[in-house]
Amino acid sequence: MKRILGFVLAGILLLSACGVSDTGRMDGEGVEVRDYWARAALKDGTSAVYMLLLNHDAEDDAFVGVSSDVASALELHLSKMGDDGTMQMIPQETIALPGNGEVELKPGSYHIMMIGLVKDLNVGDEITLTLHFQNHDDITLTVPVKEAANMGGSGMDGHNTMP
Repeated sequence: MKRILGFVLAGILLLSACGVSDTGRMDGEGVEVRDYWARAALKDGTSAVYMLLLNHDAEDDAFVGVSSDVASALELHLSKMGDDGTMQMIPQETIALPGNGEVELKPGSYHIMMIGLVKDLNVGDEITLTLHFQNHDDITLTVPVKEAANMGGSGMDGHNTMP
């Protein structure tokens, strides 16, 4: 029994030393996702998901899509201020993820747009998303729902989510 416990403890210490991230990826290789959250919103409306994507490989990659049963459509978007001073939503087929680089999806910039929510997203809820990449394996996340007002930026990305 002591021998088994010793092996289990050694395994846990080895995994800790290797730096396994909260996404199940090893730090230093592949794509890692950090600081992910979704904005609270009402059923049939829209919401957005934000995160930090890190590419630990030297090879460039691309974030090519997302899937989930939380909304009727999920799209990659870029919020950009237009020449006329209004915020524009520009759908993106992909978001470049440079080798040994990172891309932040945040309010007022790149984000995942969830259109036609199938249920209310309340603060404290969790949703499941699967991220798709051009060169790396899919990553499935359990994403917490948070209040946009406390997340910095406008939190609206030009989309009207609250009545």
